[in-house]
Amino acid sequence: MPYVPLFVVKSLLRRFKERADVSNPQRARRGFEKLVSRWNTPLRGFDYLPENADGIPGEWIIPAGAEKSVVLLYFHGGGYFSGSFVTHRALVSHIAKLANVAALNVNYRLAPEHPYPAAIEDCVRVYQWLMREKNYAPQQIVLGGDSAGGGCVINTLVWLRDHNMPLPRCAFALSPWLDMTLSGESYQTKKDIDPMLRAEAMPMVRDFYLQGADPKSPYASPIFHPLHGLPPLYIQVGEEEILLSDSATFANKAKAEGSPVELEIFPKMFHVFNAFWRLLPKAREANKKIARFIRQNLAR
Repeated sequence: MPYVPLFVVKSLLRRFKERADVSNPQRARRGFEKLVSRWNTPLRGFDYLPENADGIPGEWIIPAGAEKSVVLLYFHGGGYFSGSFVTHRALVSHIAKLANVAALNVNYRLAPEHPYPAAIEDCVRVYQWLMREKNYAPQQIVLGGDSAGGGCVINTLVWLRDHNMPLPRCAFALSPWLDMTLSGESYQTKKDIDPMLRAEAMPMVRDFYLQGADPKSPYASPIFHPLHGLPPLYIQVGEEEILLSDSATFANKAKAEGSPVELEIFPKMFHVFNAFWRLLPKAREANKKIARFIRQNLAR
């Protein structure tokens, strides 16, 4: 597929943004699944195998010749109320192939049917299942996720640390949602230029998940809680997205508390632009950097 100019991609995203309606989460979920599934059919050169991870549905993505002694455990985005391993199959496939590792892409429970902290409980449960049933050592596991799934990555790490559980080798998060108070300055400064996310819809989406829980709860908004003792983390975020402040605030606080965090802000990019790797050279470049981060940490 040929590359597409960035302004064309942004223009298309703005059209979808203008028509987006999340007032009915189940209907929005079905619409998102239908819209993106056409680009997430199985790719050649991979094995796709269904999995039941202690009751949590998942899909193994195994590139040809991949190193199976290491696993990338991936948590999809979708605002905690939508998304699945199908909607994110192509993105995870691309990263797994570049890193030459097997990946397990899972369907944690979604809001509003399953509110906070159901998603984090499921992510922790799959991580523990990998160690218990698949005999992966923590140092053989990499966590990854985007948007709400990026939030799952960070919140899972914090939960594991708080409960004295062994931590994975490393982790990465793409445009993570880390502040349920929605108080970061980018929610205002970027709301008119973000081509994908609608700032005015975020409180509704947040409430689907929290359903009365404190927005500053420890495994919902980790930026308000201790961030020491985390494994190596690599965060990518677009310069033009409303969630920019979430990543910047988290990275500054985590580094100040001694956790090894690398933040990279991509100029002119939007929310989880990595998923557009078939259209945008910058997305392919970003995904190659994720793979390099994984391989470097596995080699230590």
